[in-house]
Parts: sequence; structure tokens; C-alpha cells
Amino acid sequence: MNNTSSSEISSVCANCGKGEEAGIKLKSCTACELVKYCNRDCQIAHRPQHKKECRKRANELHDEKLFKQPPPEEDCPICMIRLSSLREESVYMSCCGKIICMGCSDAPVYDEQGNAVPITCPFCRTPPPSSDEELIKQFMKRIDLNNDPIAMYNLGCMYRDGMNGMPQDGIKALELWHRAAELGSSEAYYNIGYSYKIGYGNLERDEKKTKHYFELAAIEGDTMARHNLGCNEGRVGNIDRALKHYMIASGIGCNRSLESIKGMYREGNATKDDYTEALRSYQAYLNEIKSDQRDKAAAIRDNRAIRDNRY
Repeated sequence: MNNTSSSEISSVCANCGKGEEAGIKLKSCTACELVKYCNRDCQIAHRPQHKKECRKRANELHDEKLFKQPPPEEDCPICMIRLSSLREESVYMSCCGKIICMGCSDAPVYDEQGNAVPITCPFCRTPPPSSDEELIKQFMKRIDLNNDPIAMYNLGCMYRDGMNGMPQDGIKALELWHRAAELGSSEAYYNIGYSYKIGYGNLERDEKKTKHYFELAAIEGDTMARHNLGCNEGRVGNIDRALKHYMIASGIGCNRSLESIKGMYREGNATKDDYTEALRSYQAYLNEIKSDQRDKAAAIRDNRAIRDNRY
């Protein structure tokens, strides 16, 4: 067995002690990155004495990544105000691949004389697709030419629901979501995780894989995945981890997570300072994405939903 100091650990094999000066190219343990080996045989031989430290550090690295503040959303290309992290508050334009806030997507467009003109894309001025066939062509063009993960994700949802002329096909939906996820789509990661949760398509229910994909979605900024992870951690008694998830989610606009923190405070599982911080970050986020145009669009949609439910 080789005993090496921490200062030497990066330049010698943790098992046999051979160093790179001997012409050997060392490779780091991919799980913990604490030690290096000259070959797989040395890695296997060293595993019994390394696995406990390796597992501990690997979990630490995973949590550092998981609980890191997610990347911010981009600005709306029309109004230049930060897009909301909530899915229902923005619109993907299949013509040009831009994501537009609902305020801009619902705002009327005027010509040079100030007259309202027929609805077109606020960014590229392309008229909306006139048929399901045209919509699908736009998605396929975005995928073929740009490898667009959002187009892949949306097309997968069409296969899931059997909408817009597409056959209902769970296997095809999952195939598209996996492609989109590999390109960074948080929503695709979430849908894959949820598919494992309910046993959708050709998948069997699997709690570990559900958690795995929800974590990948949360890392990419998906608020629903983050909230669900908090719920799951709280359900099994991991209060500190649940609170961490809720704090991050409330800071990017998740009202459900904010309410969960309030409930934890009432039950004695969170402090008043925790709830105050969450409320402050939630309100700061809302102020960052707020605009009069978005408020008007939200009010119109709320009134429309009330009317539709009434009848």
C-alpha cells in the first residue's frame, strides 16, 4: 500500500506511487477527483481503502452543484426585461426560435401610421402557422438546421399528447426529450423524470431515476423540479435539504416553495429569518421581471380563464 501526502497526491498514483515523471499519464478518479491512478488495475486495487472517502467527497461535489444558484434566464429579445423562470409566462416562437415574454407576445403590433396590423411574430414578423402541418415543418426546420432543444422538447410534447396532427407515441416523445436534455433543456429533464415517476412510455417506475432527472432539471433552472425535490426531501425527513431547495425555488419565482417555507416556519422547521429571506428574494425576483405590459397580458389571460371555466 502506498502512503502519500496530500501535496503529492496530484502527481503520483494513489496505489503504486508511480509518478508522471516516469512517463506515466495519470488519470483522476472521476467520482471524487481527490486521487489519481496510472491504470485501471491500480484503481481497482486501491478501491477498498478509497471508497469511503471517495463516496463522501463525491456526495459533497454533487451537492455543491445541486444547490448552486441556477443560471439566470435570458432577457426577452423585444422588451429586454428578464424572462420569467415559470414556463407559462413566456412563449417559444417556432418561426425564429426566440423565447418571448407573454407581455410582448400578446401586445398588439402597429404599422408606421399607428394602425394595428394582423398578428405576427413580434421578433421576426413572420405570420403564425396557418395549419398543424406548417407548425410541424417549422419545428422540424429548427431541429434540422439549428439542433434546437426547445423545438425538440415541444415536438416531444406533441407526441406525448397526440396533438397538432402527431400520433400519440410515448417512445418517440422520450427519444426527443432525451435529445433535448443532452442539449441543456431543463424542461426535457423534468419530463423524463416525471416519466420515470409515473411509468410513462416504455419506462418502469423508478424513484432513483426520477430524483436523478429532477436534479438535472433543477441544476438547469427548472423551478417545478426544484420544488418537487424539496417536497420529496421533506417527506423523508431531510428538513435542511428541503429548505435549501425551497429557498432556491422561491428566489426564482416559485410561490409554492415560498408557501412551503411559510408552512415549515409555522411547524418549527424553519426560522423567521429563513422565511423573511425567502420572501425578500421572491419579491425582488418579481420586481426584476415585472412590466406593465406583462401585467396587462396576465390580467387578460386570467379573465379569459375565469370566463372559460364559467361556461
